[in-house]
Amino acid sequence: MALVPTSDQPLVVVGAGPIGLAAAAHAVERGLPTVVLEAGDGPGAAVADWGHVRLFSPWRELVDPSAARLLRAAGRPVPDGETADEAPTGAAWVADHLAPLADVLADAGVEVRYRHRVVGLSRAGRDRLVAGGRDEVPFAVHVEGPDGHHVLTAAAVVDASGTWGRPGPLGADGWPTPGEREAGDAITYAVPDVDDPAVRGRLAGRHVLVAGSGASAQNTLVALDRLAAEKPGTRVTWVVRRGDVGGAFGGGEADELPGRGALGERARRAAGSDAVEVVTGFRAGVVRREPGGALSVVATDGREVAGVDHVVAVTGFRPDLSWLDEVHLDLDGELSAPRALAPEIHPAHHSCGTVSPHGADLLRQPEGGLYLVGMKSYGRAPSFLALTGFEQVRSVVAEIAGDHEAAARVDLVLPETGVCGAAPAYDGQAGGCCGAPASADGPQPVVLGRAVGVS
Repeated sequence: MALVPTSDQPLVVVGAGPIGLAAAAHAVERGLPTVVLEAGDGPGAAVADWGHVRLFSPWRELVDPSAARLLRAAGRPVPDGETADEAPTGAAWVADHLAPLADVLADAGVEVRYRHRVVGLSRAGRDRLVAGGRDEVPFAVHVEGPDGHHVLTAAAVVDASGTWGRPGPLGADGWPTPGEREAGDAITYAVPDVDDPAVRGRLAGRHVLVAGSGASAQNTLVALDRLAAEKPGTRVTWVVRRGDVGGAFGGGEADELPGRGALGERARRAAGSDAVEVVTGFRAGVVRREPGGALSVVATDGREVAGVDHVVAVTGFRPDLSWLDEVHLDLDGELSAPRALAPEIHPAHHSCGTVSPHGADLLRQPEGGLYLVGMKSYGRAPSFLALTGFEQVRSVVAEIAGDHEAAARVDLVLPETGVCGAAPAYDGQAGGCCGAPASADGPQPVVLGRAVGVS
């Protein structure tokens, strides 16, 4: 039987990002004692790292309903009217919503601890091999904080720690290529802020190789194309593993997330500019340092991109499962997502319709009281919207509170986005069931955009 959170054994939420704070908001409304543990210096620390990037989701899709109720009750503003249709930057999301929400949660009794990194999870006094009666024993949450290592007792744990800290490598086989680590000073694994003087100094007038084909790669292309227009001599080589880039830009005007459609069109224009060279079917195999200091990136088929001053590898993210090693998990072997959820979100195999709203039934783990939510729940799948995460934690917190009827209910209708995602097959052609929509007039399939709608 699941333990009920108490002041001595609270609900522990790992991560003070958008989904973790939403989980805490639902817990407050249900009267559950809650502690939020955040490795960063403040709320939305991961979002702040890409604060210069504009989301393609508008404000109305970035505020959890429970969080909105708490904010309004506390007299704090919530985006509405025309503002609700605007897409903020990551920095604005933190400053105008996540930081005020964290303050309101603290005022409501939630303990939000920053600079507290969870490094281990187990059952109190039991490792993974002790199978009997585990659900009757509280969790032991091992935490590294400003005062050192301590253990927090918890009745339930919601892991909303995301995937931001573990970017995918440049190497095509999932591991860093030979020479990649050694060249780390010239490789960035996130969208560069070309308005930052230090970043601008590294990239302006240089040869930059961009690897990846998702929203982050598109943002990078757009930013570097603008930099090239402002700083002549800046040139970009865009390498992608797929055989063509036609399907990478999405549905354009047919995309019912206008910000994402617009991003795809801007990226398409950037890819066609004089400053950008596109190389398809390129799977990085080796990174070499040339005598003059520049890099040479060699593909597994022997092709080479030489004279590279800087690499931007935006090849997705993966969850950190290391601190979950002593609890019982049931994860999909490909995605590292909860096994029951994986068929709903697999970018190559899911049906070309909506990724169904889902909750506790697909997220709970064999370790009773443990749930993976948010981007963490999607593992390596590149398809996630904040709206989906908000529905996840509404259902999960309801189940933790013992309200199984509410946990089983679906309270979310997702917007159609006019484009279906597909994973590239090994030969470089798109796998999965569809590409960009053939017509903007008929019903369009739905895909949930990575990075909670970043444009």
